[in-house]
Amino acid sequence: MLKEIVDNMPKATEITATRAEQVFAQLQAAIIRGELAPGSKISEQDLADTYGISRGPLREALNRLEGQKLLVRMPHVGARVVSLGKRELEELYDVRAELEGMACRLAAARMGRAEVDALYAVLKTHEQDPQFQAGTSYFEQDGDYDFHYRIISASGNETLKKLLCDDLYQLVRMYRIRFSSVPKRPQTALSEHYRIVDALAAGDLIEVLPEHRLASPLSYWLLQGPRSGARPEVQAFCQWLLNQAEETRAHMQQRPDAA
Repeated sequence: MLKEIVDNMPKATEITATRAEQVFAQLQAAIIRGELAPGSKISEQDLADTYGISRGPLREALNRLEGQKLLVRMPHVGARVVSLGKRELEELYDVRAELEGMACRLAAARMGRAEVDALYAVLKTHEQDPQFQAGTSYFEQDGDYDFHYRIISASGNETLKKLLCDDLYQLVRMYRIRFSSVPKRPQTALSEHYRIVDALAAGDLIEVLPEHRLASPLSYWLLQGPRSGARPEVQAFCQWLLNQAEETRAHMQQRPDAA
């Protein structure tokens, strides 16, 4: 009997691993919520004393946070909470905008009605959050309760998912949450999310002619329906667009792309 009790008891390594996982999750949440300020120095001894954990498992947790780009290690200084400058933040959001836009287009072609309805349900959950209703912030839980995460996962592209949900996810999430406390930003963000889901539901985000994607960012498809193409006002508008394109080429001193 005693042997069975001993055998069923969690091993020391399991207890240490569980405690390290808890400390990792707590530190991650503290950084993302801003409780550990950007740029603040991380003292291993202070954290070990605070969380009652040995230095070994603590360093494992810190290494994982560094892998998520929430901590940076500096020579002769040690670990600090990440703090992005204006240029770095702009670059991060440029990358995020391009990749999430691609994920959204891919998701639009794959998502069924049930998945779109699930997105509406996620937004209803966000809307009922006490902090949102108080107008103080728009805090999204991670994983399946994160609107962005759900769309990226629905894209079906594993490389995109790794980049946005593993490599950059917590860093982007930290700044999203920080900016969500700007006055009126929570309501604006939720409204934007609803418009995205409405567009997904209507099929407006499905990419036209994906197999003939244009390589140049200055090129666009001009599509006319078989009936509307004969209407004088449509013809006049199309001719105006072509004239504008010609003027732009002349201004930029570029030759037109081969059709």
